[in-house]
Amino acid sequence: MAGMRQEEIWDVEAATTYDTPGTGMFAPEVLEPTVNRLAELAGTGQALEFAIGTGRVAIPLSERGVAVTGVELSTPMIDELRTKADADSIPVVVGDMTAARAPGEFTLVYLVYNTISNLLTQSEQVACFRNAARHLTPGGRFVIELWVPELRKLPPGQHATVWQSEPGYIGLDTYDLRQQRVVSHHFRFGEGKEARLFRSPHRYIWPTELDLMAQLAGFELETRHADWAGAEFTAESRSHVSVYRLASESPQSS
Repeated sequence: MAGMRQEEIWDVEAATTYDTPGTGMFAPEVLEPTVNRLAELAGTGQALEFAIGTGRVAIPLSERGVAVTGVELSTPMIDELRTKADADSIPVVVGDMTAARAPGEFTLVYLVYNTISNLLTQSEQVACFRNAARHLTPGGRFVIELWVPELRKLPPGQHATVWQSEPGYIGLDTYDLRQQRVVSHHFRFGEGKEARLFRSPHRYIWPTELDLMAQLAGFELETRHADWAGAEFTAESRSHVSVYRLASESPQSS
């Protein structure tokens, strides 16, 4: 998948099958803590979601009274969002989250559900931090939800891990350790012999590497938890929610 562009991956088929109302990442127990925490961090200011997608988080956050703007590269994903929210309620800028500029000033920029790893080089990921800093008021926050690479599960000579297995679904990742890349494979199937496969490439990031990216853009780590509800982050945590705060004078404003 190395030669595929993100807009080719997140096409019409991906957009129209992305939402799973009430289950998976759309389940209330997943979505409600996410929205609660982001609303708390946004306060009375405006929020900007990088890679807003079909509005999984932006729509309920907007319904909580937070003014939300989005940046999204995939026009099919935006089209799907528009079936649920119009441009007046949630404006969206079409573009790459490393460089696209949204009008206004924001107290919060956020990236959920591992989306920063869709950027496949370290330089692009650093650029994403710098773009977040450009949009934030002094003291504003950039929030990232990201998984912890499960390399401890890889014995010598093995390059894949199954990270979820349940009726009708298997999720596995294949690793390229040299390039720090992962391809996620999502297999969905019913009672018959056929299965549907969706694949997406990612560049995995260790928490400490993420902190250095933040520092380069003028942020400092404020909090890190294992989930949106505030569970302690430990060596056994499979993911984290990291909140970075922008200094009064960042490299973007000097």
